[in-house]
Amino acid sequence: MPAPTAFSLIATDLDGTLLRGDDTLSDRSLAALARVAQTGARHLVVTGRPAPRVRPFLDDLGCTGLAVCGQGAQVYDAGADRLLWSVTLDRELAETALGKIEAEVGEVYAAVDQDGVDGLTLIEPGYVMPHPTLPAVRVERRSDLWERPISKVLLRHPLLSDDALAAAARSVVGSLATVTMSGPGTVELQPCGVTKATGLALAAEHLGVSPARTIAFGDMPNDIPMFDWAAHGVAMANAHPELKAVADEVTTSNEDDGVAVVLERLFGGVAVLGRQRSAQYAPKTLSIEP
Repeated sequence: MPAPTAFSLIATDLDGTLLRGDDTLSDRSLAALARVAQTGARHLVVTGRPAPRVRPFLDDLGCTGLAVCGQGAQVYDAGADRLLWSVTLDRELAETALGKIEAEVGEVYAAVDQDGVDGLTLIEPGYVMPHPTLPAVRVERRSDLWERPISKVLLRHPLLSDDALAAAARSVVGSLATVTMSGPGTVELQPCGVTKATGLALAAEHLGVSPARTIAFGDMPNDIPMFDWAAHGVAMANAHPELKAVADEVTTSNEDDGVAVVLERLFGGVAVLGRQRSAQYAPKTLSIEP
């Protein structure tokens, strides 16, 4: 059955957007996404989380499909448990960028996401994970962060706000890396030129869907490139002001099922699930096939 709307691809961020603050997905959101699937439209998660931090949710429910991970640096095929595409951040450039940032703002604390489907998140002394539910391995010294290829660097400053740290980083990093802000306590360095739009465009091409048929949902400045690429961008009520300023629409917050509110309007009624539940990230919504 054709989708009852102009949109056939629904791209959603996870944290602060589709997921609630406790990393769960409401029954209402599950039902709305089930309705989307019934109409033949596809749902694609586009997240800053690296593939290994998304895979367990998919594996637990036996789901297959694509996910855009690592701020667009990875396109992950859950069914084959492999990366269809990935790009790494040169570790020497990352070290140089960190040095420039610290020369500007003083000491920062760093972490890295290693590349690959089995890559770890490594954190140096002093770094505190913004999402305590996500696993990380503490290393003894910064040099240990560079043992394997990485997809991105995560930064925290003991005093500066995220906005101030991101602005300072952009002022000195130049072409060494792309600076993004993806959530509270999450300023990141990723390969130069790589954004969520990079991965979304590749995944959409793989699925045979154009930007004109894509609606995107997000909450932070790192979602701006995704909004620029998609035909319609929807910011959450809890979104950063920079994203709201470029959004085509603002919905309710992630705690108030903002994604579901829009999907119910676009796709008609709400599907009734055979078993209602609040799952920790429902991977069934990624059941898409090329």
